[in-house]
Amino acid sequence: MTKRKICVVITARPSYSRIRTALKAIQDHPELELQLVVAASALLDRYGSTVDYIERDGFKITEKVYMVIEGATLTTSAKTTGIGIMELSTTFDNLKPDMVCTIGDRYETIATAIAASYMNIPLVHMQGGEVTGNIDEKVRHAITKLSDLHLVSNDDAKTRLLKMGEYGEKIFITGCPSIDIAKEVLDNRELDFDPCEKYGGVGKYIDPKADYLVVMQHPVTTEYEKSRQQAEALLKAVHEAKLPTFWFWPNPDAGSDGTSSVLRSYREEHPENNFRFFKNMEGHDFLKLLLYSKCLVGNSSVGIRECAYLGVPVVNIGSRQNRRLRGHNVIDTDYNSDNILKAILHQVDHLSYPVDLIYGDGTAAQQIADVIAKSRPDIRKVISY
Repeated sequence: MTKRKICVVITARPSYSRIRTALKAIQDHPELELQLVVAASALLDRYGSTVDYIERDGFKITEKVYMVIEGATLTTSAKTTGIGIMELSTTFDNLKPDMVCTIGDRYETIATAIAASYMNIPLVHMQGGEVTGNIDEKVRHAITKLSDLHLVSNDDAKTRLLKMGEYGEKIFITGCPSIDIAKEVLDNRELDFDPCEKYGGVGKYIDPKADYLVVMQHPVTTEYEKSRQQAEALLKAVHEAKLPTFWFWPNPDAGSDGTSSVLRSYREEHPENNFRFFKNMEGHDFLKLLLYSKCLVGNSSVGIRECAYLGVPVVNIGSRQNRRLRGHNVIDTDYNSDNILKAILHQVDHLSYPVDLIYGDGTAAQQIADVIAKSRPDIRKVISY
């Protein structure tokens, strides 16, 4: 039996974390052949060299695609997308996959979708139908209209795709594959590594057995000119919380240079700070770090997805996750330092929350592989309204 060639494109740190278990299920499926393309910021050291983690996890990379224009502005994001379309078109022409899989809503992701669509290759989209508060929502819904098969996280996402005119028989609720990792972490709760010793990082040593915060703050593409101001407000609140803090570097979006410069200035001006800064961390280890934290602070979707399942208290700031389905573990606030601090102190006192299954029950990967193996998507787009 000839295996179907499934080309999965990984373009960034969060994309790999979201899809790692599905990659393994596709790779192990008897009817499928995994073609793994790693591209964009996933190849760059300044964003944590995601490619190293991919190889360390035992995946064979079929092709690498360099497409990022440095600068972290709206213009460089648009140009990177254009380069991505050209480079990925060549990649797909060489690999000749039966299907292309993409995930989420980043600007590099739409390059994958456009290239596959114009080459008449069936496109599988994971995590469509969700909403956010910035340009990512436009990108996500645009990819939905380019896609031929939809693997969504929950009923809320499916309902939204149906309203957008997608046929129900092309939409499958599989849950989010990142919850598969969260389930493994929750089933084996032991914090069996020292973050500072294993990953290095920059800053003060933090004892993982102590009470600590985790911070992930990314620039908002529709508010990129405010990235410095927002980072400063968050830094002030976290500093005043007076808890050891593991702080992770921002994604490569427009405005990330502003966020990064604020963090570097803070390190120089406050050498006594109790922060440790990291670029990246393996998915299992990162979720273990979250599980034992007092609270996650910032605007990352991990606070909405994985932390809901883990029951980790979250302070979500600003508009980046606006209107996205969230659990009871999340407190939303604006970029007022006093409000952020108040929310942090409340969540630190709350301890943990019950497990919430709004993004899946931890069995997404096998469902995804099985759906892809059985489906015969039609590249002719017909809408249901």
